[in-house]
Amino acid sequence: MTGPFDDPDLVACAGLVERGDPERFAAVMAAPVAARAVLFPILAMHVEVTRAPWVTQETMIAEMRLQWWADALDEIIAGGPVRRHEVTTPLARVATPAGARLLQRIVAARRWDIYRDPHPDGAAQDTYVDETGGNLMAACAVALGAPDDTVARRFGFAAGMAAYLQAAAPLRAAGRTPLVDDNDAAIRAMATRGLDALDAARRNRASLRKAEIRSPFGTSGVKSMVAMAGSGPVDFLGPGAWVSALGSSSRSYSSPSAGVQL
Repeated sequence: MTGPFDDPDLVACAGLVERGDPERFAAVMAAPVAARAVLFPILAMHVEVTRAPWVTQETMIAEMRLQWWADALDEIIAGGPVRRHEVTTPLARVATPAGARLLQRIVAARRWDIYRDPHPDGAAQDTYVDETGGNLMAACAVALGAPDDTVARRFGFAAGMAAYLQAAAPLRAAGRTPLVDDNDAAIRAMATRGLDALDAARRNRASLRKAEIRSPFGTSGVKSMVAMAGSGPVDFLGPGAWVSALGSSSRSYSSPSAGVQL
């Protein structure tokens, strides 16, 4: 009897996530096998899209790389043939049109990474975090059959804010301007918004348990989005990420550590 991970494309997706996003890889490995088969193609696409603006200094080439993924998602939404690729092929099996549209919003948001222009204001900065981190978790929730992606989106925003704060130092070192305001009060306010989103998600996380998690590879009574989100961001991103980015439970702020890729 064969299982989903007899598919070499799915194994390749898992490998991409393990190398490019090891903390999310560890979180997904805590989920049932059927859920892993859904999550790995989505997260592998995310790794590739996140990396696309940084593998070249030529803006046109970076734009072309992101456009390739946008076009592939268009094909998934249309429901017709999808270009052959070790990520797009399994992604087409698990992504609904609604989920693919969420992933397209990630691609669109990642165009900001190509250029050196700062966000125009704090609202645009938060929108970037939501369009990247929030949409990623929302797309995972939709693919797993959750009837509402609100709770997952809040978890994603919180995780994204932590990752963004951690990435601020290496982004500055790369000549970017990641923070609209880099004073202590503004940074503390960003961390607080992330923690507020986390608190809201925790209060409503029981709604994820009410949804039966479905995949093309079977149905699991274990609620995989809860497993992926963990008991909080420490489980999802790793202890160092959240201690550095959001501080302690008293909401004190510590400077983001260098070398963390958003």
